[in-house]
Amino acid sequence: MTLSVLDLFSVGIGPSSSHTVGPMRAASRFVSRLADAGLLSDTARVRCELFGSLGATGHGHGSVPAVVLGLCGEEPHLVDPAATGPALERVRETGRALLAGKHEIDFSIDDDVVLHRDRHLAFHSNGLRFHALADDGRPLASREYYSVGGGFVVDEDEIGAPIPDPVPVAYPFASADALLAVARATGLPISGVVLANERAWRDGPEVRAGLLHRWAVMRACIVRGTETDGVLPGGLRVRRRAAALRRHLETGTPDPLEWVSLDALAVNEENAAGGRVVTAPTNGAAGIVPAVLHHAARVLPGFDDDPDDHVVRFLLTAGAIGQLFKRNASISGAEVGCQGEVGSACSMAAAGFAELLGGTPEQVENAAEIGIEHHLGLTCDPVGGLVQIPCIERNAVAAVTAITAARMAVRGDGAHHVSLDTAIRTMRDTGADMSVKYKETAAGGLALTVVAC
Repeated sequence: MTLSVLDLFSVGIGPSSSHTVGPMRAASRFVSRLADAGLLSDTARVRCELFGSLGATGHGHGSVPAVVLGLCGEEPHLVDPAATGPALERVRETGRALLAGKHEIDFSIDDDVVLHRDRHLAFHSNGLRFHALADDGRPLASREYYSVGGGFVVDEDEIGAPIPDPVPVAYPFASADALLAVARATGLPISGVVLANERAWRDGPEVRAGLLHRWAVMRACIVRGTETDGVLPGGLRVRRRAAALRRHLETGTPDPLEWVSLDALAVNEENAAGGRVVTAPTNGAAGIVPAVLHHAARVLPGFDDDPDDHVVRFLLTAGAIGQLFKRNASISGAEVGCQGEVGSACSMAAAGFAELLGGTPEQVENAAEIGIEHHLGLTCDPVGGLVQIPCIERNAVAAVTAITAARMAVRGDGAHHVSLDTAIRTMRDTGADMSVKYKETAAGGLALTVVAC
């Protein structure tokens, strides 16, 4: 598997990459498939079934609205978050949906999107099955999709098909050890290795522009989050705190790490409200990378001399670590728990910050290892099935941990007992051993305890 960092850092909407972005993409792919097969105009009804974690927490994670919007032709990186509510209300009031934005059918959100809380599909816990029916009830087409983390989607053919030949990148690596070997042989920093590989998809200026666009989306998300008061949607009535915290910090001389916590809270409050975010590598962990990068912009000498270069280097380095997690373990909370989301994001942010601190590739790898090692075993137990408690605060804590990890690593010589590869394998194995009730099902941990109280 070869993966561009621009795919790893994708623009979408909240509250969940696996439960919102992925289902929207799956629904959009299904109606596009109908159109390509000449079946769209014959379709009178579409039914969608959500299984596993999607079925268990689909309402709290916005999966049902995401499916409806995807069937109507919306894409996560293009949809206007402010327009989603009115669009869904029109479907609900009229009982009609415009498939792919051009073919109107009867559609009942409550009846045609079915959540199976206790049923699973074989391949992955985030499964969807779509059915297209003719006006006489005849089945026209059906398709299964799986939302495998970070907004990535595979269909039933892709899971059984031979793995395609990888994109021929300049410096292929499948492990952190291999990445370090390339860095030693070439004399390149980790960001330089990844930039060379990115040119397999697009030229250098396009890579740079894509990463800077994602940083602009991240910064805009921070601004919205720190300017918006009120209560987050959902039954928990969680108050937004970032705006009030910003006003408080502006009146004093706070510790720089308080701004880090503020930025992470702001992003994840926006995510919980269905705003536009960048998966980094997931929505549930979207606040960590931007909070640490924003901290670097505030405190590092020389950052302002060439801010774009620093941003690009940070994101390329963080992206290298994210590629390793996705390849060798998982970034899906429904598959391995929150260690795969917040843990991997902390590791990525630590690596990016370590490179900007002047760390060697070995020190960068050490920072990434520290970042994940202290998140091993972290469960995904969202209270009420919402990406709010403990998710929002968890991002703030992990962002500060990433900074600590990076600074510890660059004070050493890069040598350490536990390698990043070992930590990633351990995360994968821990996720396999973890009870399903701690994997984004809201059936254990805080999700059960708080509701019971």
